[in-house]
Amino acid sequence: MNRMTRKGWVWEALATLCVVAALCRVSTVQAAQHWLLHKTRLHPDDLEIGGDLAGVERGETRFVSYNDLLTLPQEAYTVSTDSNFVGTVKISGVALEKLPAMLGAASGAAMVIAICDDSYNAHYPAEYFSAHHPVLVLKVNGLPPAQWPKGSDGSAMGPYMISHPSFTSAFHVLAHADEPQVPWSVLRLDFRNELEVYAPIVPRSRAHDAAVHDGYAIARQNCFRCHASEGEGGTKSPVQWDDLAGKAINAPGYFDAYVTAPKKINSHTQMAASPQYDAGTLAALRAYFATFKETRP
Repeated sequence: MNRMTRKGWVWEALATLCVVAALCRVSTVQAAQHWLLHKTRLHPDDLEIGGDLAGVERGETRFVSYNDLLTLPQEAYTVSTDSNFVGTVKISGVALEKLPAMLGAASGAAMVIAICDDSYNAHYPAEYFSAHHPVLVLKVNGLPPAQWPKGSDGSAMGPYMISHPSFTSAFHVLAHADEPQVPWSVLRLDFRNELEVYAPIVPRSRAHDAAVHDGYAIARQNCFRCHASEGEGGTKSPVQWDDLAGKAINAPGYFDAYVTAPKKINSHTQMAASPQYDAGTLAALRAYFATFKETRP
């Protein structure tokens, strides 16, 4: 065997070893995913996992236990900018952006949707992960969920919540600033393709109009958390996207007043006020919602 042949053989052997090692890593990850996800709930505090999971039919739910989540790589931070807490606290948990890969999300399903006990949804697209690196909180000040502080309404903030190492708004659209997505009483995470999730709320016309574009950016982060369209979005509010469009066109004064100070109109509403929205911001929202009553070009 000449030198070149021996060299070729060595490289071929190394390449084969690399392939075998990669396959072993994939098998190890798949085994870990199989071990972490269960078809049935084993404990009341198991976290529901759904959306697009590799090898799982759409619509089926899997469950991962709190103790199993503690076995995943943990991150810990001292937090002083989370409105859910008074003062400074220490949080620890799993980086939210890493969970799709850790728990077997299908290819392309990198968006995470946190779903709360009241059907409020918090959406985490790629740009949010890049800017803020949210954490699925497992411990607060070293304590498990049962010993966490209470929420603003006195209810439990567990079994899961989401926070950040810190938060600084990454963008401003008119009078709307990028808002922290810090839901508590989280019961479920869905792993989804973000283009598919946002498809029902893409402007139906005039997509290049500046006001429509701005209104879409605001509604996508704000309104979509509680109002649904074609099966996507939160369902905390029974008012659907099409209903919002109708109000924006037919009752603009009412629409503006409800957005800025909802309790003045309905004392029982749970909708958060947006008093900072000025006339231009409200006009952009109305322009965007109006496209849902217009014919596609």
